[in-house]
Amino acid sequence: MAGEVDCLVKFIIIGDSGTGKTCLLRQFLDGKFPRTSTHTLGVEFGCKKLTIGEKKVKIQIWDTAGQERFRSVTRSYYRGSAAAVVVYDVTRPETFSHVKDWLADARGLASPGIAIAVVGNKADLKTERSVTREEAEVFGKEHHVPVTETSALTGQNVESVFTTLVETVLQQISVGALNGTLLRPKTEQASRGYCSC
Repeated sequence: MAGEVDCLVKFIIIGDSGTGKTCLLRQFLDGKFPRTSTHTLGVEFGCKKLTIGEKKVKIQIWDTAGQERFRSVTRSYYRGSAAAVVVYDVTRPETFSHVKDWLADARGLASPGIAIAVVGNKADLKTERSVTREEAEVFGKEHHVPVTETSALTGQNVESVFTTLVETVLQQISVGALNGTLLRPKTEQASRGYCSC
C-alpha cells in the first residue's frame, strides 16, 4: 500500500511560552521560518514521514502552549508520547530555569522510557545570549538528557533534533525500554497517540 509506514511515533514539544516551539515545528515540517507567528492556544499538530535505516517512520508532533493557564489542558497530550522536545530560549534565562519542571512533567506524564531532548532555541541571536552552552551542557549531564542548540530562523540543528529522537525511540523499542502499552496495530487512529512498530 502506498504511503504505508513501519512506525508511528508521537512527539510533544513543550517549554515556556515564546521560546519558539511553533517556529521549530514549522521549520522542521516546512523547511522555512514562519514570518508571522502567534502564541499557541492549547495545542497545534503536524506530521512528517522519515526513513531511518530500513524503517519508514511517521511522526505526529503535538506542539503545546507554554502559558501556565493551558498547562492542565496540554498535560493530557503527554499520554502515549514516545519522545519530547523541551525548548528554552537562549536569550531568556528564566525559560532555561523552568526546563527542569518541563522535564519532570514529561517523565511523570508521558510514556515510561520516553526519549527526551532539551533544545536551546534562538542560537542565531548571538549578541543577546544569556544562557551559555557550558551551563546547558552541565544541566544535561546532571539530568541525563542531551542538550542541543537550534535556530528555528536558520534551520540550524532542527532536522537533527527530530531525527536523533526518532533513532532513540526505535532503539528503545528494540530493547523493550518503551512501555508495551505503546505498541499497537498500525491501523489504530493516530489521534489516540502511540508509538507502533
